[in-house]
Amino acid sequence: MKTIDLDNLPAEVDVLQDLVRTLAEALHLKDTEIAALKHRLALFCRHEFGSRAERVDPAQLALAFLGMEGGPEAGPPEPPPAPAAPEPKKKGHGRRRLPPELPRERAEHTLPPEAQVCAKCGGGLKWIGEEVSEQLDYRPACLFIRQHARAKYACTGCQESVVLAPMPQQPIEKGLPGPGLLAHVIVSKFEDHLPLHRQERIFQRYGLAIPRSTQGHWSGFCADLVEPVVKEMVREILQSAVIHTDDTTVRVLDEAYKKTTRTGRLWAYLGDAEHPYTVFDYTPTREKKWPKAFLGDWRGFLQADAYAGYDATFTLDGMVEVACWAHARRKFIHAQGTDAARAALPLAYIKRLYQVEREARERGLDPDALRALRQDRSRPETEKLRAWLLAQVGVVLPKSPLGEAIGYTLDQWTALTRYLDDGRLDIDNNAAEQAMRRIAVGRKNWLFLGSDGGGRRAALFYSLIETCKHHGVEPFAYLRDVLERVSTHPARDIAALLPPNWKKEQEALRRQNAAAPSAPANPPDTS
Repeated sequence: MKTIDLDNLPAEVDVLQDLVRTLAEALHLKDTEIAALKHRLALFCRHEFGSRAERVDPAQLALAFLGMEGGPEAGPPEPPPAPAAPEPKKKGHGRRRLPPELPRERAEHTLPPEAQVCAKCGGGLKWIGEEVSEQLDYRPACLFIRQHARAKYACTGCQESVVLAPMPQQPIEKGLPGPGLLAHVIVSKFEDHLPLHRQERIFQRYGLAIPRSTQGHWSGFCADLVEPVVKEMVREILQSAVIHTDDTTVRVLDEAYKKTTRTGRLWAYLGDAEHPYTVFDYTPTREKKWPKAFLGDWRGFLQADAYAGYDATFTLDGMVEVACWAHARRKFIHAQGTDAARAALPLAYIKRLYQVEREARERGLDPDALRALRQDRSRPETEKLRAWLLAQVGVVLPKSPLGEAIGYTLDQWTALTRYLDDGRLDIDNNAAEQAMRRIAVGRKNWLFLGSDGGGRRAALFYSLIETCKHHGVEPFAYLRDVLERVSTHPARDIAALLPPNWKKEQEALRRQNAAAPSAPANPPDTS
C-alpha cells in the first residue's frame, strides 16, 4: 500500500471512509501475520530451549467447562474420588537385593595368629562362623583371543592320508572377529548410541586398533546374515489386522558430494498383539510410493499421522485409515500460546477420552468389552467436542493456531473416531512414535548415515533391537547367538530365530538344565 500523505488527506467523507476500511483491513492482516510469527517463534523457542512435555494444568481444564455460553452441555460433574486409605508408614528404602545371577567372587578376611587372643581373659579364639556382606564391583569389558585348535589325523596304514577336524562355521568366513565382538559393535552403536569412531577409541584403550572402516565392513556382513530374520518379521507384521506406522528424518552422506548430506527417512511398522514385531524400513525420500511398496497387498487398519503420502494407500479397497488423537491434542496445546481460554475446552474433552482408555487398561478389558466402554463413555464426549468445533467455524480465524487445530480435527474426524467402533484399535499412534525415540537419540550421536546402504543396514539392526526390547530379550545375548547360528540354520525354520521364539527356546533350555541332576563334585572311584 502506498504511503499516505497526512498533510493532504481527501476532504470527501466517502473517500475517507474507504481509506479507513483499507487501513483497517491492512492492520488486520498485519496483526494476523504478527500473531502467526509470534506463535512460530514460541514453538521454536520451546523446541530449542524449553520443555517438550505436553502437560496441561488440570485446574485449567476443569474451568473450561464452566460458563460455556452457547456451547455443549458439560454434563453432571464427576463425583469426587473416595478418600484414599492412609498409606502404611514406610520403614525406609533399605538396600536392594543384588541379582542372584551375577557371579560372586569370594574374598576371605581372617585375623592374624597374634590377634586370635581374647582381649578380656587372654584365652585363644576359636572360629565359629562368618558374616558375609556383598559389594557390587565392576571390571571393564575385556577382549580375549579364542584359539581354534583343529586336530590332525594321519593314516596308520598308508601313512599318506591326513584328515583335519572341520572348523565351526563363523559369521565372517576366515574373519578376525568372533560372534561376541560383532554383537558388541552392533549393540554399542544401535542400542547404546556409540558411533564407530568412539568405539575405535575405546578399543585403543584396550590396546587394539580396530578402525571404524573395519567395524563398518563387519556390520555389513552381519546385516546380510540377519536379513532373513527381519524378512520373516515383515511377513509376520503383514498378517496383522492393525499396523501402526510413523517416520522420521535421518541425515545421509551424499554419495556424489561426500562433504554434504541429504535427508533420508526411517519408517517404523508395528504389528498387532497377535504379531508383536517392530520393523524399520529405510527410504532415500519421503515419497508416497514407499509406504505402498512396503505394505504391498496388505489390507487392514493402518494407524498413522495425517501425512498426505498415506492418502494413496488409503484409497485402496480394504485399507482403513485410523488417525491419532495425540496429534490432534498437540495442535491444541500449541494453540494455547495465542488463545488459551478457548483451547482449554477441546483439551478437556480429549483428556476425558484418555481417562476412559486409562481405566480400560487398569481393568484389563478385552476388545469387545473395550468397545462397549468406549460407546458408553467416549462416544458422547466426541459428539460434544464435534458440536463445539463446528460452532467455532467462522468465529475463529482459520489461519490462526486454534483455527488450524480445529480444521485439522474436523478434517480427520472420521479417522479420529474410528477407534470407538473396534476394541483392537488404539486411541493414538504413540506406540509408533515411541519406537522412533531410539532413532532420535541415535542421530544426535552418530549424526548421519554413510550411505543409503548404511541406512538399510541400520533399519535391519534397529528392527531386531527394538523387537528384543519389546519382548524383554537382552540384545547382546540374542545377537551373539543368532550370528553364530544363522548361517547354518535351516531356512525353513527361520521363525525359530525371531526374538520371542528365541526367548522361549532359551527359557526351555534353562529349565532343562535346572532339572538335570548335577554330577557329584568327587565321583566315586569305580575302578
